Amino acid sequence: MQQSMSRKGNCWDNSPAERFFRSLKHEQLNYEKFRTKEAARLSIIDYFAFYNSQRLHSTLGYQSPL
Repeated sequence: MQQSMSRKGNCWDNSPAERFFRSLKHEQLNYEKFRTKEAARLSIIDYFAFYNSQRLHSTLGYQSPL
C-alpha cells in the first residue's frame, strides 16, 4: 500500500473514501453504543467485511462486490 494525497483543488480524489465513512457512520456506528474501544474496533472490522462482500452497491447495479 502506498500513501498518496489528493491533488489540489480536486474534490473527486477523496470522494470514495468519504462515501465509505459516511456509510460506516450511518449504517453501523450511529446505531450502537460501545462499552469499550475494543468492541468498537471489532464492530468496524465486521462492517468492513460486510461492506466488501455482501452490501449492495449502486455503482455495481445494486449487486454485492463478491
